[in-house]
Amino acid sequence: MVDIDLRLYVITDENLSLETGLMEKVRQAIEGGATVIQYRAKNKSSKQIYSEATALKKLCREYGIPLIINDRVDIAVAVDADGVHVGQDDLPVEVVRRIIGNGKIVGLSTKTLEQVVEANTLPVDYIGFGSVFPTTTKKDATLSGIEMLREAVKLSIQPVVAIGGINAENVDSVLQTGCENVAVVSAVFSADSPFKAAQLLKQKILKDRRWRV
Repeated sequence: MVDIDLRLYVITDENLSLETGLMEKVRQAIEGGATVIQYRAKNKSSKQIYSEATALKKLCREYGIPLIINDRVDIAVAVDADGVHVGQDDLPVEVVRRIIGNGKIVGLSTKTLEQVVEANTLPVDYIGFGSVFPTTTKKDATLSGIEMLREAVKLSIQPVVAIGGINAENVDSVLQTGCENVAVVSAVFSADSPFKAAQLLKQKILKDRRWRV
């Protein structure tokens, strides 16, 4: 398993970041405390995705932050990203692992406890779980809720990253489930200052971890 700091996992969104502002927003997010960046783009050409992913890889390397590519294993290989995140309907994780090798990160989305248990048998480094709260950034998201997240944390042998509608107002309730890692999209990229938004979330995460220790 690849060692990775998943505490503040920030995911890009093409609807919230114009191409001209994407790099600056990601830079602010990293400087505010993001520990992972995931590049997600569904509606752009492969050429555009490759171009942006290449630039993001350079930026993330500058800060020593891992870059994960959503879904597109080919792009991850092309830009030498640090890993790939796939969903239940994407390439099987065994295939992804075979393509990218054991030195890269593989993440898997889960939304039911059955999927969490199944993930325990798969070659993944972490799982995403949610949607914890209602979200507008993923139209097909299934609402899992706080209590199911609590159970997912107990069942999973891999680190769990909570996702879906998480922001500075509700992140405390997420952390109280025992889940130490949160993924955010609009909470950072819809903010006037991605830096301040990421910084506030990171402060809350660190404060919670100190309290529990």
